[in-house]
Amino acid sequence: MIRSLYSGVSGLKNHQIRMDVVGNNIANVNTTGFKAARVNFQDALSQKISQNPVTGQNQVGTGVKVGNVMNIHTQGPLQNTGRDLDLAIQGDGFFQVQDSSNKKFYTREGTFFIDKNGYIVNSQNYKLCDTSGTAIQLQNMPTSPDYVASISIGKDGKITAKDNNNNDLSPSNAIGLAIFPNPAGLKKEGMSLYSETPESGSPGATLASPGTTSTIESGYLEMSNVDLTEEMTNMITTQRGYQANARVITVSDTLLEELIQLKR
Repeated sequence: MIRSLYSGVSGLKNHQIRMDVVGNNIANVNTTGFKAARVNFQDALSQKISQNPVTGQNQVGTGVKVGNVMNIHTQGPLQNTGRDLDLAIQGDGFFQVQDSSNKKFYTREGTFFIDKNGYIVNSQNYKLCDTSGTAIQLQNMPTSPDYVASISIGKDGKITAKDNNNNDLSPSNAIGLAIFPNPAGLKKEGMSLYSETPESGSPGATLASPGTTSTIESGYLEMSNVDLTEEMTNMITTQRGYQANARVITVSDTLLEELIQLKR
């Protein structure tokens, strides 16, 4: 009876975590490059109550726990923007960007700009990296990025840029794509950025040129892969699971009340 109380409490706590994840997915339904998360439940420790010579151990479960919160790295839909520095990855991989201290991050959010020094940067001013892991900088940069007359980016990540005088500003290396053995193990850092973890795979990110399996689409952005139909269904099942566990607590309390009343 007491075990059922604690089992119900564990159900309430962990269904709340699932609702938090579902709510975050829905909140980011229009976030560029966002990847939905999923909660996986596991049963908690089972307690042995007796030993049966035929069936073996007789056990009673003690509730539920969260096994993991997994990021789902399926392809999101591409939206046409017509802007050359809006980039989407079609296939596997991540853009590698680095901050001012050269720390590496990874993202599928592909809105980029050219700063005053000719570096291609994102909205956090993190620099986009090439296939060698070096920040991409336009060559022979004019005194102002306004003088970059044209820029185009191919499906292979090769950048072609010219100034107003038709001088070539193109960097020597193409945009690199970071490939991980287990992208689901990446750590979310906020701002649509990820960082490496031991779970994302060893030896970590492998920088590669976009090719036949993964391409870069200029003029497009990858939208969130959140499926609202699925998330609304998850919300309903989570709510019902929460209600059922609350009912377990209520019934267990009623049984305890009946036991206490026996003394009268």
